[in-house]
Amino acid sequence: MARRAFGDLARRTEEITPFLAVEVFERAEALARQGHDVIHLEFGEPDFETPAVVREAAVRAIRDGRTKYTHSLGILPLREAIAEHYLQSYGVAISPDQVLITAGTSPAMLLLFTGLLGTGDEVVLTDPHYACYPNFVRYAEGEPVLTPTPEAEGWALSPEALGRRLGPRTRAVLLNSPANPTGMVTAPADLSAIADLVESAPGDAWVVSDEIYHGLSYAGPAHTILEFTDRAFVLNGFSKAFAMTGWRLGYLIAPKTHVRTLQRLHQNFFISSNEFVQWAGVAALREAAGEVSRFRATFDARRRVMVDGLRAIGLGVRAEPTGAFYVLADARRFAERSHDFAFEILTTTHVAVTPGVDFGPGGEGYLRFSYANGLERIREALSRLGGFLAARSRRKEEL
Repeated sequence: MARRAFGDLARRTEEITPFLAVEVFERAEALARQGHDVIHLEFGEPDFETPAVVREAAVRAIRDGRTKYTHSLGILPLREAIAEHYLQSYGVAISPDQVLITAGTSPAMLLLFTGLLGTGDEVVLTDPHYACYPNFVRYAEGEPVLTPTPEAEGWALSPEALGRRLGPRTRAVLLNSPANPTGMVTAPADLSAIADLVESAPGDAWVVSDEIYHGLSYAGPAHTILEFTDRAFVLNGFSKAFAMTGWRLGYLIAPKTHVRTLQRLHQNFFISSNEFVQWAGVAALREAAGEVSRFRATFDARRRVMVDGLRAIGLGVRAEPTGAFYVLADARRFAERSHDFAFEILTTTHVAVTPGVDFGPGGEGYLRFSYANGLERIREALSRLGGFLAARSRRKEEL
């Protein structure tokens, strides 16, 4: 039998598309090494330092020798703190034994879809959506089913549109609220209606709710799907609200019937998450709420400057974001292909933004701007972009 050539990998790896936000970042870093002043608006990474109380807890844990393997579900104090957080924040009672601690939400998604999906099972996604969702689904041999959520409808997934996508092969409906890349927050009534639809779907369907941006809502608190149904899995973590991206600490809340399967997968693939990082997570939930409030207020001020500034330079923002730290702005009056336009902007202005096509066909023609950067840098980026767009428009008129 002929051997595969090096680089001829399994089909499931060949189907993984590049993560364009990372590609833009890496190109931007290359420009910075050449001496250019690059402004980063492409990444969803808070620019704040992790709260001091969290850092101190990690140092204390290392000094106390908490550097060993832990229970595969995670240390009990952290799982208890997460259960307390969901009870206090949402009035939802979960058991610590329903919580699996992971090294960020990406491993949680990998484990969940590996355990939940069979070949050809369908996962309904919004369009636009977080760029990596379809890749997780395809890697588990599932099929993404895109449901358009246009800006004219506030980027929201309507229950009516979802109902048209549900079928006997539907295994999951993947929600993200507050949402990346749109900043949309799903209304409680819609969450309730979506939960009812999934519960009555013809197949064995579940809701998967990515709640990683909870704590960063600007028009009232976000709601967990667990307020409306038990037929759900919840993804959450510490990266965004607590400015802990590099700590790689996330968790999965699962129905009791599925915990053991997910635990076995975690034992085999990851063993456990870092012990001292988990102790830092305990401190984050129990001692850093004030810092989260400060982060949220700062992001809200930046959000207003970003939205107003984008509109002033000719980019369209009809549906204002009310959560997370992103604006998905309409750039179609300037260019149809967002990939080429984003790299043109980077090369010309040294402002890094993410092409909307990274988030699905519904994002094409848009650019995602992250306001996880300081106001001074945001204003400088808007100034550069305004000059670039004005000059570009003048050149087109002269042709």
